[in-house]
Amino acid sequence: MQIHTTVDSLRVARRSAGRAALVPTMGNLHEGHITLMRQAGEHADAVIASIFVNRLQFGPNDDFDKYPRTLEADFEKLEAAGVAHVFTPDESAMYPTRQTYHVDPDPAQIATLEGAFRPGHFRGVATVVLKLLNIVQPDVALFGKKDYQQLMVLRNMVRQLAIPVEVLPGETVRADDGLALSSRNRYLSADERREAGRIYRCLTRIRDAIRAGDTHFDGLERAAMTELAAHHWQPDYVAVRRQADLQAPQTPNDALVVLAAARLGTTRLIDNLEI
Repeated sequence: MQIHTTVDSLRVARRSAGRAALVPTMGNLHEGHITLMRQAGEHADAVIASIFVNRLQFGPNDDFDKYPRTLEADFEKLEAAGVAHVFTPDESAMYPTRQTYHVDPDPAQIATLEGAFRPGHFRGVATVVLKLLNIVQPDVALFGKKDYQQLMVLRNMVRQLAIPVEVLPGETVRADDGLALSSRNRYLSADERREAGRIYRCLTRIRDAIRAGDTHFDGLERAAMTELAAHHWQPDYVAVRRQADLQAPQTPNDALVVLAAARLGTTRLIDNLEI
């Protein structure tokens, strides 16, 4: 496995990499990331992982400086997963001059759900991903479904800007109790961790109810929010939306997804299930 800290070094390696798959990350890797790496290997001759903590996607209330950096442990996991190249630029390599050009996603698609609670977040995500795609020029790029709104934004960006890359989704990897694997889970206390699987159970009940024919989406959402609050969560939203654009369902034939975000103690968790 080769480690690259500069754009020029990575581009030289890319020329002989054959069909390449990019998996962008911010590091602090867990089994969900590694599953994506293995999936990427099924679609390419070489997997290229990036590790970059992107300041542009952090809001004023997010702690950029405290985001966990675990490079050496990450390198070991990536090498064991068969990753060929790792791109680990510092800020001066990624943003050699102040970034004044940005990608502004469709306001309707980012004014809701995560975008409503993290203004500017998806602008920062789209900008850095576009830059990574331009640097690496992969044939495919993989993003996990756990960050469902992010996946939707990036798919639409690639489609509308005619970027020659195939975006592939990775299924959410879960613990035995259904909790989606996330770097944030490490901040849960032992008691909180035992409680944390509730968010998945709430989503599962909504999914099963809708599959059984229940179309009272507002009632299902309110019941889940009430249950979470009754068990000491601080829910931000539980919402049934269209998969394509995360807007409210309009027709019975809409492909749907149910999404949730809630804080347990000081840890904010997000999850979703397609219906």
